[in-house]
Amino acid sequence: MARTKSSSRWLQEHFDDPYVLKAQKEGWRSRAIYKLQELDEKDKLFYPGMVVVDLGAAPGGWSQWASQQVGLQGQVFALDILPVEPYAGVRFIQGDFREDEVYQQLIDSLAGREVDLVMSDMAPNISGNKAVDIPRAMHLVELSIELADQVLKPGGNILMKVFQGEGYEALLSELKSKYAKVVSRKPKASRPRSKEIYLLGVGKK
Repeated sequence: MARTKSSSRWLQEHFDDPYVLKAQKEGWRSRAIYKLQELDEKDKLFYPGMVVVDLGAAPGGWSQWASQQVGLQGQVFALDILPVEPYAGVRFIQGDFREDEVYQQLIDSLAGREVDLVMSDMAPNISGNKAVDIPRAMHLVELSIELADQVLKPGGNILMKVFQGEGYEALLSELKSKYAKVVSRKPKASRPRSKEIYLLGVGKK
């Protein structure tokens, strides 16, 4: 089957992307590292000894950055439906976060540890139909919030990719009821035409 014009355009855009080229040169697993790096520099997300949960981790760029920031005393628990190459300081679980069994496997792996940061770069497979894509994305966001409700320590933070659309204002209200401060960010490495933004909930109540 021939490639569509849109898929060919995406491939060309990807390989010409300065962040893709920079990640390859610097040894990072994905261009997404630069989104997290900017957010970390701006909001001081990490410190040595932290326990971090990384949802939607593949190919592992965010976990790679987080592990380096939390150091040997810290621990990163990463989860994705896709396989991720092992990385020092990262405990990886492969499975679908929407499934109760996989969710419970993550809880069991934490073994009662209180988490300092839950971060999610999860996104559904995009169909191009907003009526389908936005609810799917919002479902992943709600699951991330549920996990944070369960495992995040008081004062802990949550960072999530979200797509603006139906349900966004309700999401903001929910986060503001649970966190001392909520801010939105659009990192430079986030492609301008993408509807994605990142919401950071600071200081779990």
